[in-house]
Amino acid sequence: MSAPAPSDELVFLPLGGSGEIGMNLNAYGYGPPENRKWIIVDLGITFGDQDTPGIDVILPDPTFLAEQRENIIAIVLTHAHEDHIGAVAHLWPRFKTPIYATPFTAYLVREKLKEKGLETKAPVTVVPMEGRIQLGPFDIRFITLTHSIPEPNGLAIQTPLGLVWHTGDWKLDAAPQIGAPTDSDAVRALGDAGVLAMVCDSTNVFVEGEAGSEEGVREALAQTIATLKGKVAVTAFASNVARVESVIKAAALAGRSVCLVGRSMFRVVGAAKSVGLLSDVAPFITEDEANKLPPEQVLYLCTGSQGEPRAALARIASGEHRNVKLSTGDSVLFSSRVIPGNESSIHALWERFEERGVDVITDKQSPIHVSGHPARDELRQMYQWARPKIAIPVHGERRHLVEHAKLARELQTPHAIPARNGDIILIAPNGPAVIDEVPSGRLYVDGTVTIESDDEALKDRRRLGTEGALIVAMTMSAKRHAIVAGPDVRVRGLSAADEEDLEVLLEDMSRVAEAAFNKLSAADRADAEVAEEAVMKAVRRAAERAWGKRPIVDVIILEA
Repeated sequence: MSAPAPSDELVFLPLGGSGEIGMNLNAYGYGPPENRKWIIVDLGITFGDQDTPGIDVILPDPTFLAEQRENIIAIVLTHAHEDHIGAVAHLWPRFKTPIYATPFTAYLVREKLKEKGLETKAPVTVVPMEGRIQLGPFDIRFITLTHSIPEPNGLAIQTPLGLVWHTGDWKLDAAPQIGAPTDSDAVRALGDAGVLAMVCDSTNVFVEGEAGSEEGVREALAQTIATLKGKVAVTAFASNVARVESVIKAAALAGRSVCLVGRSMFRVVGAAKSVGLLSDVAPFITEDEANKLPPEQVLYLCTGSQGEPRAALARIASGEHRNVKLSTGDSVLFSSRVIPGNESSIHALWERFEERGVDVITDKQSPIHVSGHPARDELRQMYQWARPKIAIPVHGERRHLVEHAKLARELQTPHAIPARNGDIILIAPNGPAVIDEVPSGRLYVDGTVTIESDDEALKDRRRLGTEGALIVAMTMSAKRHAIVAGPDVRVRGLSAADEEDLEVLLEDMSRVAEAAFNKLSAADRADAEVAEEAVMKAVRRAAERAWGKRPIVDVIILEA
């Protein structure tokens, strides 16, 4: 590797996933500020909530990087979780750069690109496990870790100014059930060679001890399912293929056939089989075949553990699923964690099952779930192996990153910088420092279009959800500019004591609209835009007095 020039710098830029959990977008830049080359590590999504009505998918805003597309060498993916790859197909057209991933991740990324019609345009290069790639000034080694998905990788990023150890998502598990354990020898070798900076997962920094092993989960699932009568449903993250395999093996031991329910379960199982996983499991049965078997011979493996309203499990809980029905004497196991923010939807899901007489079993009753992220003892072990000079905590809310930095200092890492979206962190040659801030934020996938976070449509949607709407329509003569029909007032999302009371309110709004129009001069009545604005303001003031809200008011004035 060539020697660095005097003006060369090595920087780290998170544009997603620092100060929040999910939506990871990390970039590494090398070279002088005026001619810096970049690689992007991971390109993920997060999901909408009650504050983003109608928005299912949220993307990191890549504007800063997209503006210098010619300097971006590649996108490198650590693993296949949605918060690390989910934005690739959405945002690749802004970069148009090669993509590198290991086989399982590459399969799922290609499927996403195919959905967007990009499979022949976006080049995806498959990197073997423990592979190595040279991307300009970045010499990258993939190092095997353990996590809750096949093929999790850390990246050892060697540059002329030093080595960065980017862990991605990880844990320590001596028996992960699928894949090899963390390659501790490789991490120790990095430490021996000298790690300039470690960019590290912070998710479970407040959890003492260790995350736990998939081996224990496999045993607990087998023991628990063996005791159950009636139909059994198990929900887990489809991407956790080791967990999926554990459920399948537990079903076989209990004499049950497995029926997959949910599109993402089929998608991930297909990806796993494509790389040689799940090769020795019994064939799955269809939903129709499951309905023909005795209840004690059926196990449904479902998506929807987070209470997603359109997922298979929510439809089963509400009795709306076309083929899968659970009732008294049946059981549903949640082999998954409660992601912060999803508590209310998950608890509501549990309650709907319990109302149907279905037993709900979680990791509170049986150890049927462990986290895929490192607890404090595992973080301590990683620091002992890697011995970085600089710690850059990522992948967590601000409180996680601050606590991680505190732990790193206790572990004799003198420079610990909690990352924040938009901060350019200089990690060489002059030591750790935040040297600049760049635009960062979120983009919303709204149906088939991608919009800015401050888009007026989303503002209106939020307001509609809390304030309601009034629509006022009237017709005026083209010659005299006098009202010849209406005003007709319709309401959406505003209530009244009864229908009669609502009719009175609407008549009041109609009179207000008519009075506001008639008060205008002839010239203003002739200008439809001016007239609509005046009527809108008058009706909105009246609506605020009547309902105590500020609804959206739309006024339509037609000429006849």
